[in-house]
Amino acid sequence: MKEIAKTNKAEKTRQFIVETTALIFNRKGYAGTSMSDITEATGLTKGSIYGNFQNKDEVALAAFDYNVQQVDAIIRAEMAKWKTAKERLLVYPKVYGESMKLSILDAGCPILNTATESDDTHPELRARTISAFTVWKNSITRIVKKGMDEGEFRSDIDAEEVAITMMAMIEGAVMMSKLTAKVSYLKIVMGSVKKLINDLS
Repeated sequence: MKEIAKTNKAEKTRQFIVETTALIFNRKGYAGTSMSDITEATGLTKGSIYGNFQNKDEVALAAFDYNVQQVDAIIRAEMAKWKTAKERLLVYPKVYGESMKLSILDAGCPILNTATESDDTHPELRARTISAFTVWKNSITRIVKKGMDEGEFRSDIDAEEVAITMMAMIEGAVMMSKLTAKVSYLKIVMGSVKKLINDLS
């Protein structure tokens, strides 16, 4: 029983560290987040951090996974309210159009932020980001194909092309909006994403 309690305590501590530092990593990036940032945010010592993670890399990877899971949970919860493929695709411009109001997206999309930073500097983080990108792309592709199979969308559509275009528009809009602090840019592009989706019929 003591071993189980010890394991549960360790898992809770790891989860606490990840949840507490996830937004910091998304806002400041891997290179910009120091061990001092981690210890200050968690109130734990370096020894305690390293007692749960081998190094900062492990914390960063776990924080990235957590951030992606949080965004995915928001998308899934919103999609659960709708039935048709078009309605579900329209969840993306709705959620990202309100990204400035969401703490997890206020600092920008974790996939975009991490992809930009890790491109040539952190192979493991880059690989994790590619995996998250692929899961997102495949998810949109499946929804488009479902809409095609059920006669909701035209049969001449390239589902993967739609997915890639949507993602590029969304990520570009988030980047421009964050860079300039202009929410209007986000709204303009999300309007174009909606048009892209509506034109699939």
